[in-house]
Amino acid sequence: PRPRPVAVAVNALLCVLSLCVSAAEAENVTTYDAKNFGAKGNGVDDDTKQALVAAWKKACGTPGTVTLVIPPGTYYIGPAHFHGPCEAVAITFFLQGVLMAATDLKRFGNDWIEFGWVTNLTVVGQNGGVIDGQGAASWPFNKCPVRKDCKVLPTSVMFLNNQNTVVRDITSVNSKFFHIALLHNNNMRMSNLRIHAPENSPNTDGIHIERNTGVIISDSRIGTGDDCISIGQGNHNIYIARVHCGPGHGMSVGSLGRYVGEGDVTSIHVTDMTFQGTMNGVRIKTWENSPTKSFAARMLFENMVMKDVQTPIIIDQKYCPYYNCEHRYVSGVTIEDIKFKNIKGTSTLPVAVLLRCGVPCRGVVLQNVDLSYNGQAGTLSHCENANATYVGYQHPQPCI
Repeated sequence: PRPRPVAVAVNALLCVLSLCVSAAEAENVTTYDAKNFGAKGNGVDDDTKQALVAAWKKACGTPGTVTLVIPPGTYYIGPAHFHGPCEAVAITFFLQGVLMAATDLKRFGNDWIEFGWVTNLTVVGQNGGVIDGQGAASWPFNKCPVRKDCKVLPTSVMFLNNQNTVVRDITSVNSKFFHIALLHNNNMRMSNLRIHAPENSPNTDGIHIERNTGVIISDSRIGTGDDCISIGQGNHNIYIARVHCGPGHGMSVGSLGRYVGEGDVTSIHVTDMTFQGTMNGVRIKTWENSPTKSFAARMLFENMVMKDVQTPIIIDQKYCPYYNCEHRYVSGVTIEDIKFKNIKGTSTLPVAVLLRCGVPCRGVVLQNVDLSYNGQAGTLSHCENANATYVGYQHPQPCI
């Protein structure tokens, strides 16, 4: 017998999510359309509470496997919190249209869209699936690059205290602050993301990760005004693969060691990344005079291509982005067991490898590094308390 149209539609949706099932199984999925809850999707009317949040609450409160569809259209919304715990055993937020942020900063707290306390959440896009932070109107109010006591602008999408999350096929553009932030999540997979903001947009990190366990980011393109990916404090078991980064500041572990109670950062594996026209390649950065002791350890950065990157390899334990930096104290972050392997390409500054440790770093290894300076002079290395070990081909020459 021919399956009912509803079952066919849901089955097609699940195939998009790589969860292709039979028509009979698809009938067990409950699907809600945000427009049935009053969402206009015309880019003018506010679709926040009476539409998208109401639709989420209905979907979240429905037992079983549930999909919330945001159909094609432009949905103008202010702060929207999509929270659990949910009655649904698995819930999919299926974005076919554009979510467009309000520009009035008075409406926002720390973030714009927040997914929190949900188990088995999937956020997936189709036919665009765009999250537009409309950040250009807010960037002039961001003083964080020059002031320690700045007011932080809202992150576009925050994932908070979730378990078993998939995010993919999403485009994020022009965030007010970070594009995506991950905080206190366990088991998270992100792929096929497109994240864009102008090179001069302040603090528009692509993905910021803090206090998570088990995060995979792969097959994505990120170009912003700050770090493509920043791995903050308290993270364990992070895997990043096949990400194109540029423009922006590169990929960072840190900054670490600034605040009381920061956790260790351990088991980081970054592979097969390309950096194009970025300020840095891979960088570990820690503050001096840290109020809490911590470790940054067991990290492997391998198979990297650097295309016109200012400084491709950096350990900086004297990190300070402000003008009045005294450099009177050593960092409280201990760096050990760090390996840079198969790193090749070009730098736009003579010093392509900068290893500036506070207390001596332990177990830093550079293996098969081939970096050429685009200028007339040769490529250089600069080291302080690095105690590095060199294996295989080395260009520039190792620090003496």
